[in-house]
Amino acid sequence: MGAYILRRLLLIIPTLIGIMLVNFTLTQFVPGGPIEQIAAQVQGEGDVFANISGGGNEAGGEELYKGAYGLPPEFIEELEKEFGFDKPPVQRFLMMMGNYLRFDFGESWMHGRDVIDLVIEKLPVSITLGLWSTLLGYLISIPLGIRKAVKDGSRFDSWTSGVIIMGYAIPAFLFAVILIVLFAGGSYWKIFPLRGLTSGEAIFSELSTWGKIKDYIWHAALPVIAISISAFATLTLLTKNSFLDEINKQYAMTARAKGLTERRVLYGHVFRNAMLIVIAGFPATFLGAFFGSSILIENIFTLDGLGLLGFEAAVRRDYPLIFGTLYVFGLLSLIVGILSDLAYVLVDPRIDFESRDG
Repeated sequence: MGAYILRRLLLIIPTLIGIMLVNFTLTQFVPGGPIEQIAAQVQGEGDVFANISGGGNEAGGEELYKGAYGLPPEFIEELEKEFGFDKPPVQRFLMMMGNYLRFDFGESWMHGRDVIDLVIEKLPVSITLGLWSTLLGYLISIPLGIRKAVKDGSRFDSWTSGVIIMGYAIPAFLFAVILIVLFAGGSYWKIFPLRGLTSGEAIFSELSTWGKIKDYIWHAALPVIAISISAFATLTLLTKNSFLDEINKQYAMTARAKGLTERRVLYGHVFRNAMLIVIAGFPATFLGAFFGSSILIENIFTLDGLGLLGFEAAVRRDYPLIFGTLYVFGLLSLIVGILSDLAYVLVDPRIDFESRDG
């Protein structure tokens, strides 16, 4: 297993380089870069995106800067040098990756701070949403899925399936709006706060340890529930189908024939095999909660996390921040995939990835 993990770790570097190369190439054709935005501000033309019809700052945009805005060529050249656009794209990419491999992400153009400091500052919020929503989904979905498999075809299975399908059909952001309307003072009850993960530094610092925990849970409840809804539906049906597939296999029937109770058969024999596919879905579940829904949920609940930070960076074309967060996201995704394989072995030691690779 050690050799397999080592190979997976070594594959992280070329995989990250491939991810960054694709996204770096795409940015060469995106209009409205930082130089265009600065030029628009200098000319007092407001939102740059309302004035740009083509040509990005990284691909054929030089004539646009000098002609459309009427700015001196020296000023444009100075901006290009400051942002590093005076170098060829290949050289910029190689320099960027060399720095990123040392975790040197440079400085954010929008915030004027080191990207790594911003990522570290915002990461706890996104981890909170991803981790707690994933744990909540697993704690509810696995027992419910097992119960539905055991009671397959019953009234319990039918009405819970209806609820699950409704949950799957509702997008996370729409469910978040519904929660706000119902429970955050939108139109009905004001039970939960509308923004942030704490009550503010001044109030939060004066609370006791238990008070801080309650305040944290109180603020995190709605966004975590909103993110969990779609993953909860998918995971429940996955668990049910996995257990249904294993319950009627020969080894389970043999165990029953030996006189074992249904509970012993279910949790002593079926559980380990049925949970393999559920564990395999852990990376997708976690990353979906961490990355997929976090942008919208963080915007809706005004949570200062990586999702909101990345969204603002994309709007402002803050390339160091965009690529820095993308690099962190990609790295975390690959590490979670390795952890998923380790969980496979933990649940079923018979699995040998090294022999499969060989």
